[in-house]
Parts: sequence; C-alpha cells; structure tokens
Amino acid sequence: MDIVTIGEVLIDLTQTGKDERGIPQFAANPGGAPANLAVAASRLGAQTAFIGKVGADAFGRYLKEVLAENKVDVSGMAVDADHPTTMAVVSVDATGERDFSFYRSANADVMLSKEDIPEETLKAAKIVHFGSVSLTADPSRTATLDAAARAKKLGAVITYDPNYRANLWKNKEDAIAQMKAPLPLVDILKVSDEELPLLTGTTDCESGTAQLAQNGIRLIFVTLGANGVFYRFGEKTGHVAGVPCKVGDTNGAGDTFFGAALSKLCKEELDTLTVDKLEGILAFANKAASITTSRHGAIPAMPTLAEVEG
Repeated sequence: MDIVTIGEVLIDLTQTGKDERGIPQFAANPGGAPANLAVAASRLGAQTAFIGKVGADAFGRYLKEVLAENKVDVSGMAVDADHPTTMAVVSVDATGERDFSFYRSANADVMLSKEDIPEETLKAAKIVHFGSVSLTADPSRTATLDAAARAKKLGAVITYDPNYRANLWKNKEDAIAQMKAPLPLVDILKVSDEELPLLTGTTDCESGTAQLAQNGIRLIFVTLGANGVFYRFGEKTGHVAGVPCKVGDTNGAGDTFFGAALSKLCKEELDTLTVDKLEGILAFANKAASITTSRHGAIPAMPTLAEVEG
C-alpha cells in the first residue's frame, strides 16, 4: 500500500446558492481531510487506504461507497452503532473562501480507537498520513498518535497536515499545543501560510520552516494559496509558483495538493530525492490543486491523472 490515511471522513453540507425565496441551498458532499487526501492520491495513481469511523446511517454508507468508488481501500473503515456520522456545514463567500460549522462533539469520527487501527495495515504502508482534526479529542487523539508512533517504528514515512479549524478547539492555546505534539514523529509536513505562525510565531517561511525542521522533519511545504508553495528540504529552500485559475471554491485544495505530492513522493526515497525532482512534483501538485479550486466541492472536484498531465 502506498498511502494509508487515518482520521475523519464526514459530510460537508456545502452551500450551493439560494432559491428564489432566498433560502440557502446545500449539497451533501463527502469530505474530511484524510479521506480527501486518500481520494486525491488514488485518482492520481497511488494505492491508498483509509482508516476512520462512520455512523451506522445513510451518510456513513454513502461515504464508504464514495471512497470505494474512488479505489480507496475501505476495509479499515469502522462503523459505530451508537454515534452518528460527523457533519460540517460549509458556507462559501464570493471569493470562494470557506467557513466551517461542525456537528461533531459526540460523533463517529471522534470515537476511533487504538483497536480500530490494525498493525498489518500500518506494516503494509509506505506512507502513513494524519491531520490535526483527529487530535481535538479522545479516543481519536490517542488512537491517531499511537498509530503514527507504531507506523514510524515499522519504517513508514509519516506525513502530517495540522489543519487548523478554530471552532473545533476549546481555545487557541490548546490547539497549538496539540497540533505541535506530533511534530517529532513527522517526516513530511504540510502547513498553510495561516497555520505557519500558529506553530512557529512567525509568518516568515524561511525562519518558520527552519524552526519546524528542528523537530527532525525532513521535508516541509508551506502552501500559499494562489502563490503556490514554499518548501524546505533539509538545508535547501525554494518556491514553486501556483497555477492561476478562476475560483469555484477552495474546499479540498490543500488536500489535493498534498495528495498529489504524496502520490509521487511515495515512489521516491527521501534520501535520494533531488531538488529538481521535488520541484517537478510540486508543480504537478500545484496544478492538481488549481483544478480542484476551479470547481465546487472537495472530492467531487478532484482531478484525474489525465487531467493534471494534459
């Protein structure tokens, strides 16, 4: 297995407009950053699997079907009979930027336990990926950190996206502490330009990533929206320009970028990766993210390999 992702899969109730009476209209899109990444990488040629928990309800069945249709291995998806599938309401403004409201305090994704994450799945993975939404509460926090530590010992490359959603945390201080906790386990990190100062206290990509690299992180990406991506690879840093597009919405763009990058990096060894090869991979990932941004929704908007290479 190239990439195993661990964490939340949920329904994004995304605003699509208003009817003639001015009542907001919503579409039930599949979402959740680790699930999004699994689909993005799968569509771009990687073998992926997703581990997470859904409710025993129509939304849970739908999410499992969507991942399976996108050739994501869902044998590690658990079903919780006592807690419903998680939902987020996503409002989109005129520029395509998103605002999230989560319905999650006692929902299925938070109930992921250590026992839900089998050793054999971690052992088979080249890359094990997770995000910070899994770290907001137990048991999913303990399960995710335990799985990352186990996978690291088994030789997997650990990738992490500290995907900050303010309204999922008690306060910013707690969020920062929990988002920083996994950093010593991480080999490849993706942060947005909004998350970099949360983790480092600076908006400067050069000094911020140098600070993060002190945790032993070998490869760091700072996504810059339309401006592309800044990277740090050991002592080397650089920037790869974004691909302009007309924005549909930005939902899933970061997950597409990281999924696209990992779909290529899972076939490389970090010890022998060159800067030229890395910049080619990042240009590919920027194009994939641009295509997603030009459309609506997260998973429904993600491109195929033919679209990115075309």
